[in-house]
Amino acid sequence: SKFGGINISTLQRYLNLHYTLSLDLFGAETSTNAANYFAAGLKGRFHEDQRSDDHMLKEATRLVPTITEGEVGWREAPALIALNETLREDYMADCAKGVERWNRVLSETGQELKLPHVGFNRHVGVFNGQPVTPDGRLVSRDSYEKGIADDWLPTQADRNHVASLMKPVLEPGKMANWIAAPSTGIHQKPLDFSYVRA
Repeated sequence: SKFGGINISTLQRYLNLHYTLSLDLFGAETSTNAANYFAAGLKGRFHEDQRSDDHMLKEATRLVPTITEGEVGWREAPALIALNETLREDYMADCAKGVERWNRVLSETGQELKLPHVGFNRHVGVFNGQPVTPDGRLVSRDSYEKGIADDWLPTQADRNHVASLMKPVLEPGKMANWIAAPSTGIHQKPLDFSYVRA
């Protein structure tokens, strides 16, 4: 942006990147390790106390994503070994709430941000290396690589622009232009208080 900010298309590419990398942190859709940790009481689910099942998941099943004959679909799996997918879905729902809040602010501009499909840019699980677009279509490898390079993830120009904005400001009382100034300092100290003594 000519005003030293970040435009919506760049924000969308960074959202696509960091959201999908975060989805990978939950692991594969099914995992006996996750099941064992849950059974041992070492792993739980978001809002476990608000769930209406038996909290042991011995007989429960759920749907997990799959790719069959070039199509994204679903298959049934035991809920206990699909715990990672349950946790991922809870995280996705929480992220969707955040994007909804951002979009309320953006509504007057006529622009909006969107979370990409769960299969986009994944490196773990059933979607690992699959050419899934942000809107959930399976495409050719060439189309996918072109989209990654040009439209869907941050480009080198995006990275350079963001880096150019992130200039440190070390003078007491001054704030970098990418940080909103607080109304007061830590423990009600003035903004120009010298917190570090040499």
